[in-house]
Amino acid sequence: MLNQTLQLGQGPISGSYLPSTVDGLIWGRLPCAADAPALTIDPGEEVTVDTLSHEGLLEDQGRDPRRFFAAYDVEVLDDAVALAASDLPHTPGVDGPHVVSRPIEVAGARVGDLLAITVLETTPRVPYGVVSNRHGRGALPGELPRAGIPVHSAFVRVSDDGRHGLLPLREQAPGDGPAPTVRFELAPFLGIMGVAVPGRDRPHSVPPGPHGGNIDIRLLTAGATLYLPVQVDGALAYVGDPHFAQGDGEVALTAMEASLRARLRLDVVAREDALERFGELAGPLAETAEFLVPTGLDEDLDLAVANCVRAAISLLQARYRMDEQLAYAYLSAATDFRISQVVDLVKGAHATIRKADFTS
Repeated sequence: MLNQTLQLGQGPISGSYLPSTVDGLIWGRLPCAADAPALTIDPGEEVTVDTLSHEGLLEDQGRDPRRFFAAYDVEVLDDAVALAASDLPHTPGVDGPHVVSRPIEVAGARVGDLLAITVLETTPRVPYGVVSNRHGRGALPGELPRAGIPVHSAFVRVSDDGRHGLLPLREQAPGDGPAPTVRFELAPFLGIMGVAVPGRDRPHSVPPGPHGGNIDIRLLTAGATLYLPVQVDGALAYVGDPHFAQGDGEVALTAMEASLRARLRLDVVAREDALERFGELAGPLAETAEFLVPTGLDEDLDLAVANCVRAAISLLQARYRMDEQLAYAYLSAATDFRISQVVDLVKGAHATIRKADFTS
């Protein structure tokens, strides 16, 4: 499917399938305990989820993706057009921008367990994406975008080999010839992965939290697993906010936003096993082939980093029986602490602990 448009139902689908039809989506909010599941699966089962980028759908972009992308001569996803034309609730300035799947119930998941969401495969649904910066948002509010520009949306094409993004070096006017580009590697991942919160109120889609949500950790590519403390029975997992690429920090407000098909496996880690492997998790924990990735969140970036350090020490104590002070020393000597993002109201930090350091 290299550099082709992947409409709903086209191409390979594995396990249960959750298409991004209007009745399978929530816009700008995240699921809560009161939301009925779109699917129910057993632990260990695979599910394929089609996700939609919000770029070109939002009201400040005209809420008409065909018109928004018309200047670039590209095919637009039918489900994006259908969502923009629908009456699915979404209030600009009140709700977040993100398009999120309705929840998936995992049979047998109980409060206190961990839900493990493993990304098995990500398949681009379009050969392009968008990076947006809005007035008052991003790492430089009041500076960019420049005065008089409420939203700046940069169009990024995917290279013919499907492995790189191509961003122009200069702004292009209609009719201009080919422009020189900067070329960067793609690494698709889901910015939003989470579990439902208790109660009947859906959380805003922008700030991440113990439930996961908009954590924007770019290491969560194919092969990675995200562990989340289950907050309601059945877990009620969801995904969204698909990216083709992101730098740590995501400074402009968004990264390269573009629709993905994601093949996932959802497992349940019983509380006793979870405590033995990871300790008491207060929030999201990621794992890749190379790293354990504890996280820290707070509106203050300094406190987010401090929370991440505490989570990393706790993880080393539980998993490797490492003394607290020696764990602190190891982290200082050998572990990178990265900024996940600084643009989602609640800022995020994550650590990359090399698992190979603890093999003998």
